[in-house]
Amino acid sequence: MADRALTVRTGACALPAVPSYFVGRRRELRELRADIGRPGLAALRGKDHGGCRVLLVAGRPGSGRTALAVRLAHEVADQYPDGRYFVRLTGGDGEPVPSIRVARTVLRALGETGAVADGAAEAEDPVAVLRTALAGRRALMVLDDVVTADQVLPLLPPGGGLVIATSEGPLAAIPDVRPCTLGGLDSATSVELLAALVGSTRVTCDPTAAEALAAECGGDPTALWLTSGWLTARPGMSVTDAVKALHALPGDGAPRTPVDQAFQLVLSGLPQPVARLVRLLALAPDGVVDAHTASALAGFPLSTAKAVLRELLDYGLLNPEVPLGPRELTEEDTPYRVPGCLRPLLRERLDADERPAEVRLARARMLERTVRRLQSCRAAAEPVGSPARRKVEELPRPLRFGSPAVAAGWLAGRLPVLLAAARAAVADGELDTLAQRLIAGLIRALDAHRADTEALPELYELHGLLLEVAERRALPRQKAAALINLADLDTAAGRTKQALERYRTALDAARSGDDGFAAGRALEALGDSYLELDDPQRAADWYGRALALRQSRGEFAEQARLHARLARLHTRTGQYPAALREWRAAGAAHRRLRDVSGYAMALGEAAGVQEVAGQPEESLRTYRDALHWARQAADAPVEGTVLLRMADTLERLGDPAGARLQRAAAEELLDRGPERGGPGDQ
Repeated sequence: MADRALTVRTGACALPAVPSYFVGRRRELRELRADIGRPGLAALRGKDHGGCRVLLVAGRPGSGRTALAVRLAHEVADQYPDGRYFVRLTGGDGEPVPSIRVARTVLRALGETGAVADGAAEAEDPVAVLRTALAGRRALMVLDDVVTADQVLPLLPPGGGLVIATSEGPLAAIPDVRPCTLGGLDSATSVELLAALVGSTRVTCDPTAAEALAAECGGDPTALWLTSGWLTARPGMSVTDAVKALHALPGDGAPRTPVDQAFQLVLSGLPQPVARLVRLLALAPDGVVDAHTASALAGFPLSTAKAVLRELLDYGLLNPEVPLGPRELTEEDTPYRVPGCLRPLLRERLDADERPAEVRLARARMLERTVRRLQSCRAAAEPVGSPARRKVEELPRPLRFGSPAVAAGWLAGRLPVLLAAARAAVADGELDTLAQRLIAGLIRALDAHRADTEALPELYELHGLLLEVAERRALPRQKAAALINLADLDTAAGRTKQALERYRTALDAARSGDDGFAAGRALEALGDSYLELDDPQRAADWYGRALALRQSRGEFAEQARLHARLARLHTRTGQYPAALREWRAAGAAHRRLRDVSGYAMALGEAAGVQEVAGQPEESLRTYRDALHWARQAADAPVEGTVLLRMADTLERLGDPAGARLQRAAAEELLDRGPERGGPGDQ
């Protein structure tokens, strides 16, 4: 038995398939199944906390704990019809995955996307939302590779469900946890696994050597798997030869685990370029690699990278990983996962055998390849012949996607890995320019292929990473842009007060960087936020500051928009003379822009203010001016809108016949004219 699970996902974190070549562990499975229904100590003492049952499979990395947990989950899956989920709680970098990120992953699988962004208000805390969503449900979660109990405790829903955790330690802080500690496989089971992996002929020809090899590997499933891969690649060698090869490995006198020995055996037998790629796999984001990643890391041609990955899979140095998304992924995009128990060994060999400059170059090549793929992914959503599509057509064919659906599927399936790549690039700190390009490319790809509400958690994290880089590098313009984008996301999520603070900080950064555009954007957004908080006086103040800045920069289109916002605000608060002045100023800005339609709409809005202010005759005259300029612009929608408003005014002035004529003319124009926006839509 080994941690070699082929993940067949139907959701964001669906249960993996039962590992291939699963052998032994019958006693452990019986005990774990029995523990599911057995009352805990708290219940026996009359203090049942009402939580879900938690089972723990404890053992060293590579001991088969994941395989056992997945096997058990499949055996009892029918008892948990409300969902089965599998989530890794240790990232590819070896760091614990925060509970909030785990909660977001499961919530997305549940179809809950409204409360899964970082920085959410307390009532929208993803962990709390997940606990509520799973409360009382018969759901099963496999939490793999847990580092501390603190990762698990916040996720436990009240009652009804089952959590199967795997960890190296006991996790005693979890109430009523049921531990099952794994040792090595017994000799008979180890030989059974060897026979399944290398073929029964070599094992039956020398059963004593097979038992010796099992003992040399300490019954460790991963060590057996790696050694079997070494043997399978050498059909002329016997099991005895494998035992001798393990004994002959050079050492420094320090004690080594069976996995260390088997890994050294495999690595020493690989050609130097392939062994170098194995070491560089320590850089693979989230421990996932495909042919594109391998090609970039090692500088291999893509065809060579594909062949090498298949070879490493046979050795047991990689596991298959089936992502989300469509099945029509090319072989170049077929993903593999580095077993978690091998990642520390890869990092150790990388640090010992590769120069830092070469490692940095390999990481840069990998990031650059990812940036290109993201550019291609985004361009696939653009119309044929668009600049983005034409630019991507210059890339080699393997970097392009065959259709928008394939590109969207690749993005969905690879999103956790892409996010991990972004985090690792920012944490590295040496390739910030590439990190910024990678994050920008991922943001654009998400904008192209996902609705805003679906991408909210990812966008929040990505803009936060950009902010981290900007602050570290003291880049005030980039800091202002990141803060504005984060504040926009806060606004979209209804967190207006949090958005206000970010907009204020963005304004300071924009002024520090002499970024007039960002400063204007922040000032205007502050006005919008105060308007959302029903504080029109402060909103008008911030709009006025934004307008003054736009005027100093000679930005007439922005001036017209801000005059229109101030006019509506004044109309809302009954300040009709001020509203009228703003609409006239908006009209003047449109005239400076030679936007005749915009000028006509501004006049129409001004006429509406006059009518509300009790000046119907003046209103009618202004409507006629607006009608004249709409006709000059040959803008049927604007002309029709003005005619309808004139009809309402004529009705109030006691001229129903004139009103009917204007409405008839307006309906004819609006039926045939194309849609066009004006100040009323800004």
